[in-house]
Amino acid sequence: MREFQLCGLGNAIVDIFVEVSDAEFATLGFERGSMRLVELAEQKLLLQRFHDRDPRLVSGGSVANSVIAFSQLGGDAAFIGCVGDDRYGLFYASEFEELDIDIGNPVIVGAETGTCVVLITPDAERTMRTCLAVSSHLDAPHVDEQRIKNADWLFVEGYLFANPRGQNAIRSAIELAKRHETKVAVTCSEAFIVEVFHEPFFWALERADLVFANEREACALARATSAADAFAKLAALAPHCVVTAGANGAYVRFDGVETHVPAYRCEPKDLTGAGDMFAGAFLYGVTHGAAPQQAARAGCYLAMKVITQIGARLHHGVRRYWDEALSS
Repeated sequence: MREFQLCGLGNAIVDIFVEVSDAEFATLGFERGSMRLVELAEQKLLLQRFHDRDPRLVSGGSVANSVIAFSQLGGDAAFIGCVGDDRYGLFYASEFEELDIDIGNPVIVGAETGTCVVLITPDAERTMRTCLAVSSHLDAPHVDEQRIKNADWLFVEGYLFANPRGQNAIRSAIELAKRHETKVAVTCSEAFIVEVFHEPFFWALERADLVFANEREACALARATSAADAFAKLAALAPHCVVTAGANGAYVRFDGVETHVPAYRCEPKDLTGAGDMFAGAFLYGVTHGAAPQQAARAGCYLAMKVITQIGARLHHGVRRYWDEALSS
């Protein structure tokens, strides 16, 4: 039996939540609800504007969120990413330690940790400015062979394909996984990853045991017009895949099972993190004896719980929600 059931590879980002009034937001000149990548200097200026607040900090990143959900459900997990030796990096490392997720020694001395400033307006809309900082420096030398060797699954974040260093890290991690018979799961992250970084993404896809995609990503991947159409076409490209379709549930093809699982009705407050939660729950299920359709049902239920609150993570009740989903 291996030490970990899951090892994630992805961007290490600290989310910084700041509540602002409509008047304060208007002075920024940002498009409401937008997300944009910014350089470090611009991010520091934005943080300086709200230095007198007491922002809420949450460790994250797409695959990191999935790994956290996996651990909250009771799985043994590890994560590979980079943070700096600033206050945010130390917070990230300490929170993962509290979550009992093995992240080795991710701190790079003299570097700045990746951050996402999340501005929350009174209408519950979130406007985000993300600075990848040192998280974008994740490269092949940072990939830890032992954590991959000692994991049942490696889970690769699609955002890493967006820079050459990340591509190096992905290639190294997947080659190590294949050497040690560790299964590989890949998430698309965004449709533009499939479209712009086609060649390295398909290199990984050919070696993956499981692919996660939302409807837009799946359509870009399979050149389809709907989630159902993309799911059917993906059988030739990715025999084991999960296509999530928001309110239309999820399509699953895994371990000899092909099924569609409906979504749970709700009044969403914030769609961020739904896919990350689904992936973490699904991977927990299939590594802990749940049938694929059960894992997908629990994934849909937990994703529903995430989007009915503000923030990409659930901080309480994750295991209880899992049990509720499987008992219903």
